[in-house]
Amino acid sequence: MIRYLKSSVFTLSLIPFFLITYKIFFNKLGPEPVKEITHFTGEWTLVFICLTLAMSPLKRFTKLTFWINIRRMLGLFVFFYATLHLLTYVVIDYRFDWGPILNDVVKKKYIYIGFSAWILLIPLALTSSKKMVRLLKQNWKKLHRLIYIIAIFGSLHFIWLSKTIFFKPLIYTLIILFLLSLRIKFKKNT
Repeated sequence: MIRYLKSSVFTLSLIPFFLITYKIFFNKLGPEPVKEITHFTGEWTLVFICLTLAMSPLKRFTKLTFWINIRRMLGLFVFFYATLHLLTYVVIDYRFDWGPILNDVVKKKYIYIGFSAWILLIPLALTSSKKMVRLLKQNWKKLHRLIYIIAIFGSLHFIWLSKTIFFKPLIYTLIILFLLSLRIKFKKNT
């Protein structure tokens, strides 16, 4: 049963990729195609960050381990969509012109924080297998707490990118802060 549920979650997680691929091949990206792809993949990265952060609280509230069984897969989709987001910027927008790219990373804080978030995702993606969980033991949990920093960096990236429209970035930031607040453990007075 769990295998079928995981397969369903995997298939559903690919829908945004198929949707943007459809838009690319059928020229449905609007007047600014690069901007559309960049924003689309960036927003889906944030969606998957929120979904990943929601798994532990869902397990705690529902007492179902299913949520933990799909958390790692959702985390890998964070890396997948973040990488598509970065590749759109590097390959399509700047065509591997490293000078302006490095200049942007240094001078534009929203690019610097977004790039930093992607760099922090690399060790999480590389250590996501069950073998790495066994190999790293308790250090695995410590390493994977980087997702909290990545989530904050991702929301800052969106806020700093949005020069005039703050509603969407604010919504994602509030969701992320709420999900992070669910991890705070309060000591009971005895």
